[in-house]
Amino acid sequence: MGAKKASILNHLLNANVAATNRLEPPRQAEVKTLTTAITLYLRSGDLAKAVSVLFGAPFPFPFSIYSHLFRFCASNKAAVEVRKVESHLVTFSSNPPVFVLNRAMEAYGKCNCLEDAQELFDELPRRDGGSWNAMITAYSQNGYAQRAMELFLHMRLAGVFATEITFASVIVSCASLLNICNLRRVHALIMKFGFSGNVILETSLVDAYGKCKEMSDAKRMFDEIKNPNSVSWNVIIRRYIDLGEGKDALFMFSELVRANVIPLTFTVSNALVACLSIGELYGGLQIHGFSIKINSEMDKVVASSLIDLYRKCGDIGSAQRIFDQLCSKDLIHWTSLMSGYAMDGRTREARELFNKMPEHNVVSWNSMLAGYVHSGEWNEALDLIFLMFKQTSDIDHVTLGLVLNVSSALSDIELGKQVHGSMYRNGFHSNLHAANALLDMYGKCGNLRRTIVWFHEMSQWRDAVSWNTLLASYNSHGMGETTLMSFPNLLGGIVPSKYTFGTLLASCANTFSLKSGKEIHGFIIRNGYEMDSVISGALVNLYSKCRFLEYALDIFAVTTQKDLVLWNSLMLGCYHNKRNDYVFELFELMKEEGIMPDSDYPRVEAL
Repeated sequence: MGAKKASILNHLLNANVAATNRLEPPRQAEVKTLTTAITLYLRSGDLAKAVSVLFGAPFPFPFSIYSHLFRFCASNKAAVEVRKVESHLVTFSSNPPVFVLNRAMEAYGKCNCLEDAQELFDELPRRDGGSWNAMITAYSQNGYAQRAMELFLHMRLAGVFATEITFASVIVSCASLLNICNLRRVHALIMKFGFSGNVILETSLVDAYGKCKEMSDAKRMFDEIKNPNSVSWNVIIRRYIDLGEGKDALFMFSELVRANVIPLTFTVSNALVACLSIGELYGGLQIHGFSIKINSEMDKVVASSLIDLYRKCGDIGSAQRIFDQLCSKDLIHWTSLMSGYAMDGRTREARELFNKMPEHNVVSWNSMLAGYVHSGEWNEALDLIFLMFKQTSDIDHVTLGLVLNVSSALSDIELGKQVHGSMYRNGFHSNLHAANALLDMYGKCGNLRRTIVWFHEMSQWRDAVSWNTLLASYNSHGMGETTLMSFPNLLGGIVPSKYTFGTLLASCANTFSLKSGKEIHGFIIRNGYEMDSVISGALVNLYSKCRFLEYALDIFAVTTQKDLVLWNSLMLGCYHNKRNDYVFELFELMKEEGIMPDSDYPRVEAL
């Protein structure tokens, strides 16, 4: 019996082996054929067909194919395909290697499928450095900097050594969190593990220190890079610009040129932005010449910055010439030039350009509308508003603010109310720019009650501009005492600006409240506010109206920046205080200072 069973078992085993031997050659051939098909589809960029071939085969493929598919899915951000490839992998491969699963996590991270990546990470029987890198990078790239930092800590506790890829992601996370302490710790670890000569990591550190507003550390780190590349130079220049240090940015650009480094087109563009930020047109001309020398003048990014530079410096002719030389013009070029004409008061030319544009977006509509507002062409602005709302629903808070400016100028409160409703419908009611414009509209249209109601509705997000607008509304309604009574409440919520003091002092002048005016003057001095033309003008007006001309003259004397408005205020004050002799002297002195009179100053020949 036992021999019989054994012979039957042997027969079955032999039959199975024979069947397997008969099936294996065709299966191997089929795998090879389908592998070639998948590879060809990937080379032609047809991911869907490649995955379809894989998904239709009831057997495993070489792990390199899965790895290629995951990478291709990641570059195309194809989340559905990633899931299909992973499903096939785990179904037909009993024990896939870690490196392939790491590719899957990387793909999920690129597709912002962090839950899928985390689930796969948690189920890994064994994790290597690549597994941790994939997860840390996934969280860092998708804006979850804190989670990336937590994983980095767990990685170190697990005894896994970080690589340059890990550190690159962690540096980005530190910068996103503006956590300078953690950044310095990571910097120390980079040096400890021998990565201090890695130009990519060193450049990332420069970038991170700059984003944390530690430019001295950023510059020191940059100086430690033995051979900074064009990206390194671009990063340090960009960070200086972002912090408003245009002169330092231009100095670094000049150092780049001296080092014979060919800059990125973005670097040339950044240098032009730096020139614009400090009003350095001559420097911009030099950089323009340099861009011609390195054949980057007609690059789209550089050309856009050149147009922007020239039009903002008032040289619209040069901006037009660059625009005309461009072979391929995009929406940014059209909008920048059109905005230049509009803000220069040449709205007819601006509108001609606007009408020629191949397409419009919210920025181009806003730029044209801003030109009409800037020029005070209210009816044309109103016509453009109706045309815009007819042709597009693409609006933003800037659009609403401009429409409210038009409403204020035309005292069209009904239009303003429509915008108010639109702000709620489109979710802009909590946008500070739009909210302040609405507050200003109600005040200028004479509806003080709605002004006050809206001001209180803004209680969670109002700022100094909101208070200034409310105080100005009180003043325009002859409620100077209410304006002054609001000052203590204002101090409890915001830091007053020079315009706040200008409004408050105007209230004191209008109500002849010398005592309150002196108290506000004292507050200005105690808190170290600069005596600029706005505050000085308001104080001169106050003391002149209250018959304290000597105080007004003292304020004028200590003001370093005297504009035409301030000169006019003092001459008018002298005139009202019957000191015509002072008016003559001031008038002559003003002309000696190179300030030309306008129609607002007292008619000297009539004194």
